[in-house]
Parts: sequence; C-alpha cells; structure tokens
Amino acid sequence: MATLGLGLAAVGRPGYLNLGHGHDLGADRSVAALRARAHAVLDAALEGGVRHFDAARSYGRGEEFLGEWLRSREPEDVVVSSKWGYVYTAGWEVAADPPEVKHHDVETLRRQLGETRELLGDRLDVYAIHSATPDSGVLENAAVLEELARLRDSGVRVGLSVSGTGQRETVERALEHGGFDAVQATWNLHERSVEPALAAAAEAGLTVYVKEALANGRLAGRAPAAELTAAAGDLGVTPDALALAAVLARPWADVVLSGAATVETLRSNLAAADVEWTEDLDARLESLRENPDTYWERRSALPWN
Repeated sequence: MATLGLGLAAVGRPGYLNLGHGHDLGADRSVAALRARAHAVLDAALEGGVRHFDAARSYGRGEEFLGEWLRSREPEDVVVSSKWGYVYTAGWEVAADPPEVKHHDVETLRRQLGETRELLGDRLDVYAIHSATPDSGVLENAAVLEELARLRDSGVRVGLSVSGTGQRETVERALEHGGFDAVQATWNLHERSVEPALAAAAEAGLTVYVKEALANGRLAGRAPAAELTAAAGDLGVTPDALALAAVLARPWADVVLSGAATVETLRSNLAAADVEWTEDLDARLESLRENPDTYWERRSALPWN
C-alpha cells in the first residue's frame, strides 16, 4: 500500500488554486506567517508518520521553509523531493498573472539546481522536471538530459512531473527514453487517464508519486460531489479521507501527496490510511470519472485563492 506524503505548494506562497486556500491562510499572509504555518504543518506531518516531503522552485518560499525546518529538526529517514522548470513570478502577490512561468532549458536547470542545493543542502533525494508535457520539448532536449544524467550519477534520483491531457503520453515517452527514477502525476477520482502509464512506470521500477489526489479541493468537501459525500457519510469518514484512500489503494502508487495548508486539514487527510478501500466503493464512485479534456479545462479555470 502507498504512503502519504506532504507537498508544499499551498504553504510556500500566499496564492494557490486549491479551493478555500485564502480561507485556510487567513488575513495574515506575510512571509513570517507562512513560515510559521509551513513549519507547523511539517511538524504535524512528521508526528503523523509522514516521511516524504515535496517542494519546487516555483512554490514561492517552499524550499526555503522546508530547508529551515530540516536543519532545525534534523528528522531521520525522510525523503525530500523538489522540482525545477518553473520560475516563480508572483512576487508574493496573489493576483499576479502569471504567478509562474515555465522554462525547460538547460540554463534554468543549472541555475535552479544551484538554488535548490543552497536551500536544501544534501537533503535533496529526488529532483524532477516540473510539469513536462508533450509540447514542452524537454524530453527531447539533449543538453537537459545530459545534465540530468550527471545529476543522477552524483547520487540524486531524477524524476519528472506531468500535467494536462498529455500526462499518459509524457510518462510513456519518458519510459522510452529511460534515465528516470521517479514520476509524479495527477490521479484522482475525477481524472484517471494516466493510470496505464503509471502502472507501467511502477513495473519499470520508478517511484510513483501522485499529486492533486483531491483535485485541488474539489474532492475535499469544498465542491459538490454528492456521491463521494454520501459514501463518506455511510462510512463515517470525511470526503477527503475517502478520496485519498482511493489513491492509496492503487497497486502502482508509492507516495500520495497531501497538499494541506493547515494542521487540521492534514490530520483529516492522514485519516485516509485507516480507510479500507473496496471494489464496491470503486463501483459506487465510478460516476465521478470525468473526460480528461473536461477535467483540465475545469482545473485551468480555478481561481487562485
């Protein structure tokens, strides 16, 4: 069975597209307030048994907060992953448009790897391409692939994250190329199209991370999902715990990332580990499945905060 991890997308910056994010952060969205919040959520995660922590260069100060926490707590047996390829451009503003810009060139890789190492030191275990897509060209960029191979030779595992309707194609292309140790993709009860590629990745020995398992809050009780709410009520659990349990039960999944921005939300997410997933639940919640085009169009329309 997979294990739960913690992603820092929602606590490293004041703006994000999770439903209810602004409410979670409250009125004080200063750097100091988010630093304290991030450290509190990280402490609760460690106490709750979480040992996988994921960040990215574009998560505002996410790597900074994580690095500070690692140095102050010195936790053992944790796995730290981060990603390169997006540049945070929001300047700590919520309404910035765009909040981040994709750059999949080798110069950005080298610069951001240096920044990540400065913030995370020798705790970096996995470094991934952030949001590789079929049209980004990053998997055909010889200079990038050579740089990643050198990084891998140094002892850091190399991965890629994927997004959009081309998730399956991108993972399959990465498997053809080889040279990757981990993959991070969106899979949830609404969007399941990447599943065959993730099963193949697991079979090939890659560590499979699942992100956006709650569909940016749509499966966390913050948006209408009557079937999920009813099933969760019948079991006496929260919708978020049930939705996460669905992902934890996938045989190809290794790490399922919580994107919690509060200790309360994190603890609710962690309850998923105690939910028994069944074939009956699979059948009952099959109706939540969406067409990938519809899902990603809806995701792109979500407002930040």
